[in-house]
Formats: sequence, structure tokens, C-alpha cells
Amino acid sequence: MHPLPARYDHVGSFLRPAYLLEAREQKAKGQITPEQLRKVEDQAITEIVQFQQDVGLKSITDGEFRRTYFHIDFLEQLGGVKTDIPVTVKKPDGSEELAPPVMRVIDKVRHAKDIQLADFQYLKTQVAAGLTPKVTIPSPTMLHFRGGRTGISKTAYPELEPDFYDDVARAYGDELRSLAAAGCTYVQMDDTNLAYLCDEKMREAARQRGDDPNELPHRYAAFINKVVAQKPAGMLLAMHLCRGNFKSTHAAAGNYEPVAEALLKEMDLDAYFLEYDDDRSGDFRPLRYLPKGKTVVLGLVTTKFGEMESKDALKRRIDEAARYAPLEQLALSPQCGFSSTVHGNNIAVQAQRDKLRLVVETAQDVWG
Repeated sequence: MHPLPARYDHVGSFLRPAYLLEAREQKAKGQITPEQLRKVEDQAITEIVQFQQDVGLKSITDGEFRRTYFHIDFLEQLGGVKTDIPVTVKKPDGSEELAPPVMRVIDKVRHAKDIQLADFQYLKTQVAAGLTPKVTIPSPTMLHFRGGRTGISKTAYPELEPDFYDDVARAYGDELRSLAAAGCTYVQMDDTNLAYLCDEKMREAARQRGDDPNELPHRYAAFINKVVAQKPAGMLLAMHLCRGNFKSTHAAAGNYEPVAEALLKEMDLDAYFLEYDDDRSGDFRPLRYLPKGKTVVLGLVTTKFGEMESKDALKRRIDEAARYAPLEQLALSPQCGFSSTVHGNNIAVQAQRDKLRLVVETAQDVWG
């Protein structure tokens, strides 16, 4: 039994329509209320659900249309987590840009409220019968990796083991249970950290923060498994690995080899979405660690740029991957979402449709 709704899937975020971006601006300026913004979001989500259904997808998200960032909007709603106000930094060329906000753990982490529940309930009303509404949330490792030990209060957590990891896992478990009670059967966790640990520069940065990059993947596997242990029965739990996708840029490069064993063998997840859209991801050899009963979704189609991949080239790459993992344990998707942050990637709306159609048709050719 193949666990995913289909052999073709997608990571979840979509380009925001102009009218939604405009409404967000108005809300930021106090010109409309949060309730009015939510109504606009509802309309945009209804449209993006229809779009996904038209393309032929079987798993349907809300496009992350209610979020600014793929991770912060969720994590800062956990009790004990605080986001520093983003600061403007001057780049070497004199231009200015906002540095991404930094999250800190300032108190015991807890599930202070249901975070995705209302959003899921709305999504569910829009999705046609027989299709699966999917919820995307950031991976719990995001609370540790960026700041390391210094980003986590020593007063709240004099030692990280086991209390910090247990508290975060329990908060995630509470969130998953609230979603399952509302009928959610498919959750994807988005994780940049394991992919960053494939990059020597990022590994060095982890060392500077006092972490051992060889030990971290195994520690994160144990951490993820604490969340999986709380997973409600009948829920599919997947993880998407990303090397950065902000406005079509990337933050890291490197083969999956340094994390493959911890990721594929040690984590008790059902499925993995792995970026494989260019040379930065390395070869398919790390897939040899994939145990029976798990699926790897090959992210062979890029969402960073509009040029179209050829169906033949995609089929060749799937064949190549099947040398290391059984074809029946593989599936196909784009390499990331089309808009990990509200800013969106440098790609046209039509290309978004064409690329998803390509994924659906190629997968149907390969797996029937």
C-alpha cells in the first residue's frame, strides 16, 4: 500500500495573488481589520484549492496564504517562543533589506492554543470529496538549529536533554491531535536544517554555535521521533527538506550523504520530500538507506525558475533514483513550494500551473 494520496504531490505553498498581497498591506497599515483580511484570504484559498484540483493534484493545501513565512507564523504561536523584530541590514552594495527574524525560546515551550485548526477547518470545506487536505507546518528542529543553545533560555532549560525536546514534542503532539480530531490525515513538516547540515559552510556555522554537525542529524532524528510517537493513528506524517527558497535563492548546497542515514533510517516518518532539482543536491546514492514501508518524493522539478523540464529527462532521473531505492517507494513533486515566504519566487503564475501538470503527467506515465 502506497501511503501518499498519489504518486505525484507538491510541497504546498503557492504564489500569492496581487489582491491578497494588497489586503495584507492594508491590514498592516490598519486600514482593514484582521477579520476583513481573513475574508480576502478565504477567497484566495477557495481559488487556489480549485486551481490544484483542476491541475489534477490529490493532496490539496491552502497555499500557505495566511502566512508571511513558512516557519515563523506557526512557531511564534507556541507558548514560550518569541520572535525578534526583523532589522534592516545594509548589504555590501549599499542596498538595504530586512534580515529574517530570529526566534528565541524565552520560557517553557507549550501548546498554548490550536494553531492550524481553524485554517484546516476552512480548507476542508473547500476540498472536493475523495481528495486529501494537507497541512504544512515547520519542523520542530527550527526551534533549535538557527540559534543553537544560545537561542534557548538557560533559566527555562538549564539542560536541553530531555526537557526541551520533550516539551516541544508534546506541544507538537497536542497540535497534531487537535488537527486529527478535525479530520486531518496528512501533515508535512518543513525542515531546512537537515539539508543545511549537508553544506560545509553551514556545518562550520553549527560548530561555531557549539554543535557537532555529525551528531546533530542523529539528535534531530531522536527529536523527530518524539513527535512521531505522539502522532494520532491514521495520520500520514511527511518531512520536506529544503536548502532555502527565499525569492528563488538558495542558502545551502551539498549531497544528502551526511544526513541520509539519520534521516531515512532513523526517523520514523512515512514520507520524505527531497530536493533534487539541480546539481546542488548531489546524486541519488543516499537513497540506499531508505527502509521498506517509507516513500521518497523526488523533487525533480524546480520552482525557482520558469524554464520547463522535459518529461524524458525526468523519467531518466527517476530511473536513476530507482537504482538505489525501489521504484514503488518513489514518487514525484516539485523541489519546493512556489512561495516559501509571502514574497514568492521569481516565476510566472502560468509556469506554476505548467510545472504541476508536468509532475502529474510524468508520474502517471511512470507509475500508471
